[in-house]
Amino acid sequence: MDALMSPKPRSITQTLAPVQENPQVQLATAPTWWDVNTESSGRKFSHYLFIFRRRLWEIFGFVAACTLAVLVISLRSTPVFESTATLDIDRRSPTGIVGQESIQPFNNDADQYIATQMQLITSDSVLRPVELQFELRQRERSWLGQWFSDSEVDPAAPVALEHLEVRRPPNTYLVQISYRSDDRELAANAANAIAESYLEHTYRTRYHAASGLSRYMEKQLDELRARMESSNDALAQFERELNIINPEEQTSILSARMLELNSEFTKAQADRVAKEAAYRSILSGSTDAARASSYSSALDKPLEDYNDALRQFADVRTYLGPNHPEHRAAARRVEEVKGLLETARQSLSATVAIEFEKAADRERMLRATLGETKTELDKVNARSFEYRSLKREADGNRNLYEELLRKIKEATINSSFQNSSARISDHARPGQEPVFPKTRVNVLLAFLLSLGLACTAAVTVDYLDNTIRDPEQVVQTMNTQVVGTLPMVKSWRGKLALTAAASSGALSGEHEDSAISSYGEAVRTLRNSILLADFDNRMRSLLITSASPGEGKSTTALHLAVAHASQSHRTLLIDGDLRRPSVHKRFEVRSEVGLSTVLLEDLDWRQAVVTPQGYTHLDILPAGPSSRQAADLVGPNLAETLAQAAVEYDLVILDAPPLLGFAEPMRMATAVDGVVVVTRAGETNRKAVSSVVDILTRIRANLIGLVLNEVHKQVSDGYYYYSYYRKYYTDRSSENRSRSKEVA
Repeated sequence: MDALMSPKPRSITQTLAPVQENPQVQLATAPTWWDVNTESSGRKFSHYLFIFRRRLWEIFGFVAACTLAVLVISLRSTPVFESTATLDIDRRSPTGIVGQESIQPFNNDADQYIATQMQLITSDSVLRPVELQFELRQRERSWLGQWFSDSEVDPAAPVALEHLEVRRPPNTYLVQISYRSDDRELAANAANAIAESYLEHTYRTRYHAASGLSRYMEKQLDELRARMESSNDALAQFERELNIINPEEQTSILSARMLELNSEFTKAQADRVAKEAAYRSILSGSTDAARASSYSSALDKPLEDYNDALRQFADVRTYLGPNHPEHRAAARRVEEVKGLLETARQSLSATVAIEFEKAADRERMLRATLGETKTELDKVNARSFEYRSLKREADGNRNLYEELLRKIKEATINSSFQNSSARISDHARPGQEPVFPKTRVNVLLAFLLSLGLACTAAVTVDYLDNTIRDPEQVVQTMNTQVVGTLPMVKSWRGKLALTAAASSGALSGEHEDSAISSYGEAVRTLRNSILLADFDNRMRSLLITSASPGEGKSTTALHLAVAHASQSHRTLLIDGDLRRPSVHKRFEVRSEVGLSTVLLEDLDWRQAVVTPQGYTHLDILPAGPSSRQAADLVGPNLAETLAQAAVEYDLVILDAPPLLGFAEPMRMATAVDGVVVVTRAGETNRKAVSSVVDILTRIRANLIGLVLNEVHKQVSDGYYYYSYYRKYYTDRSSENRSRSKEVA
């Protein structure tokens, strides 16, 4: 009894062993943890394929509608033609033909220059003449803008053409002017006119700028002429006052003369000093001093004769006495020569004195002349500074006047020169094919974009869907597994007896409704998945519940009971939903006595058990009369009843109320060997199921897993497993009918 109340937890190996032996169980069970890890990417891709397959008709309808709408709009749209005029921008071309502009160096600013020209092309000054000629703004408004604006065109507003496009092909010096219009001739004419207007505007702008500059320089020229004449007059008046033509030349002459006089004065001064020294030495009376002077040559002969006379006299005096005639003759000779020497010395003194006076006079004259010349030079230098200032001013005014006059002539010539830096290299021609609408491209883009949008919307809706859909989702989000999936059966009512009766012979194909047969096969797969999961601990009692009403738990419970009883196993189905019982209605049995009677009146449960007609091994314990008081007694009494029934029956299935919102299902869950939660695929909220799983885990109930009910191709790709069963039974039924016809 205790073992039944608290079943032994089963290991992963024991749980998976039966599944590996039974392929049908393998289809119904959730993938293992290593399957999820190794095949996650493939399953994601397959899941996306399932989403697209499920939403196929919705995607197809949306794509078809969008594509058809674009096709109709493209076919009904007015064709638009585009014409392009090409300008060649030569940045290296000079802006003038004379002067500095003709030799203007090339600047590496082509990108900025071309960008400036492109902005200039779209300016009002360029576009307005063309707009006035062709009334482009009015045409654009009548063609497209009438749906967006009701205001009239303001003539004073800046001209901006919506259908004009100015672009530059990459890595070129070309500028393309393109204009679109529903009139192909107008598109070509407008593009050419805009190009011509741009060239005319640049020429006119440059001409006006040069003309304005010329006028300004002419005004300045008159002022410069007056200043030049005034400075020339002042210079001429100054020259007349100096009585010289060029003071600078006079200064040079005086400077040279000054240098020469200074040199002569220095020489005269040196000569005077030398002669003064000779004069003074002679005045001293010394013969040696006289001989040392520059005039000693005049005394050489007398002095030599005097010395010879003295030598002869000395020789005679040595041998002869004073009275000797030769002695007296020698003495006379000495006196005579001495007189001659004195006479020569006096003559030399007079000559030196005269030379000295002449040298002194010359020095004085040179000093006076040098002073006069210096005075004159200082006077000329003082006036020369003023002269140079006047001359510099006059020359500057004359040079500026001549330069300005030259600039005026160059500007006048260059203003008439139409610069060829921008020229039309290719005129626009009417287009052969319209550029809008491009029906094929539009339809293709509409198809691709609508397909991408539809697929994105389908994936987004699927991502935002918070319901239970497939086993992989349950494994990844709830840490539990799906033990089986039950397909949706249309026209479900009235087919219970047929399903129960056919459950034993479903494999033989003796039935007519393949959908019900697929459901019966799913029920048997669910039965095997639950009962064969653990051979060591045989499951004797099973609770079937759900998170909320309407999930199909009662239908699942009774079909599971019928499937188990069809194998000749004694099976007891207990209707534990004491508030809204439904099992007795399905089997059309009485419910005056049931589980509520057993709990309230302490009646033996065996007295309330009934056997439905046609089900030999199946017994039912109805819920009995509805009673809230009986629901409060669920607990030890129900556990004792289940323990006694587990001894007499092979399997006891308890159909419990929804777990959320009711108290008794939790007590029931602790009294059974295992709990199965039924969910409705695509309808049951994941949070609600997660709450159920958390509750069962907290009360330590043995949660076997979840059952996905009413699975169909719009909810989960698990539906296609049952499509295989249905196709199999349909093909086999066709074979049986063919054989019957052949026998007949």
